[in-house]
Amino acid sequence: MPTYDFICLNCNERFDVFLTFDEYGKRAVRCDHCGSDKVRRRMTKVRIAKSEESRLESMMDPSALEGIEDDPRAMGQMMRKMGKEMGEELPPGFDDVVDRLEAGQSPEEVESALPDPGADAPGAEDE
Repeated sequence: MPTYDFICLNCNERFDVFLTFDEYGKRAVRCDHCGSDKVRRRMTKVRIAKSEESRLESMMDPSALEGIEDDPRAMGQMMRKMGKEMGEELPPGFDDVVDRLEAGQSPEEVESALPDPGADAPGAEDE
């Protein structure tokens, strides 16, 4: 049964109402808080599910990538957008890298400031 979001024009409180499709527009709605029938339906945000492929396509607009290698802030913003679009757990340090890029640090500066992930690997000291 769909939930509809309403606001009372009398007391300005918001409330939800469960109505079947048949009831919507036919059944009178009253405020849960003050009982007034002077209510208005609120339009809520709509969320659209995208496939992983369509999310990646929307992120990889070629015009959005022009000149990005010369603009650390734009690179950081693109990485943050990609991270949000992926909807997956991001590796530790991702936010730090993006924050540094958005602050204007070059990729080389960011890379030199981060610990070497292979330094703790067995046999790393032999190289």
